[in-house]
Amino acid sequence: MMSRKKVCEKYWAPFKSDCEELLGRFQQTESVRYEEFCAIWREMDFSSVFFGCPSIHEKRCFTQLALTVAYRYVLPPYSFQIRVGGLYVIYGLYNTQLIWPKEKIRVALKDWYDVQKLINDAKGCQHLDVVYIFKRLLSSKAFCFTAMPQKLTFESSERFQYNVNEEFRDRRNRVAELSSIEMLEEIANVHGHYERLKKSSVPTLSGVTLLNLTHSLQKCASEYQQWQDKITAEKDKNSKKGATQKSECFSRADMLASIKSKSYGHVVKATKSRHHRQVEMVTSDSGTDQVLFGQKKKPPSLRTRTWQNFGKPSEPEKIQQWLLSVMEKDKTALKRRDIRRFKW
Repeated sequence: MMSRKKVCEKYWAPFKSDCEELLGRFQQTESVRYEEFCAIWREMDFSSVFFGCPSIHEKRCFTQLALTVAYRYVLPPYSFQIRVGGLYVIYGLYNTQLIWPKEKIRVALKDWYDVQKLINDAKGCQHLDVVYIFKRLLSSKAFCFTAMPQKLTFESSERFQYNVNEEFRDRRNRVAELSSIEMLEEIANVHGHYERLKKSSVPTLSGVTLLNLTHSLQKCASEYQQWQDKITAEKDKNSKKGATQKSECFSRADMLASIKSKSYGHVVKATKSRHHRQVEMVTSDSGTDQVLFGQKKKPPSLRTRTWQNFGKPSEPEKIQQWLLSVMEKDKTALKRRDIRRFKW
């Protein structure tokens, strides 16, 4: 029987490559429809990944590994299409696993906001099949909400380096790429060529011109960039405000801690030998008061107080204690007494 560590080391890299191949084919479709994903799933026969584990323990370990690896593609920084494909992958793996009870998908609380944001974006874009798949997972209780994405054990060595595939990464600067200098020059050349062809073909319509695409595109890109800068500034402001509040809380806590440390720092703990000492004020003949530390008298015991109140009892009479053994002369005396008693 293979241990969990050996199962992870054996199957992690091959399964990750299979997942990326599946998501790569799904990315080529340029669609987020579940029908397109199912066609690729059936073509690759992806549900047969569970057939290679002979023992139940190995199947369970591999199922946990598969759900953990596939769940990574649902989170940022991957693009919207890849994240939707990752959601479809964990849905297919959860329903085709070969163990009972079924292994659940570990969802950390810090990642739940990103999952909900993905579903809200899909709902806003009317991708209802994405919402339906997510609701099916919720209704079947497929998620296990945890504090950490993976189980933390003592001296755990199951820590793999999850490198983000650059082909799947979401591009944040597409508008900036669209309004680059090279793109604007190309659009301006195409627009000028179109104007020349229009003048040569229809001279009467040479006065009618289309909207200047270069200027409009540059204006839209600048407005979009200003909007992004505004959002970023608001986020930075909120984060700084939160950091300021935290720093104020920390400073107040530090101040209270310093006050407590100062107040408790002046208290000198007395040693055990000085617990019973008391301070006595002695006035000297010269009129000056001196503080002398005297030894506190120990209170009298119960026996002493009883003797003081009722008097000390006289010494008890000495009573001869009988022993089991007797001396030889005592044995002779006892024997003579018994003989006399017998004669009588």
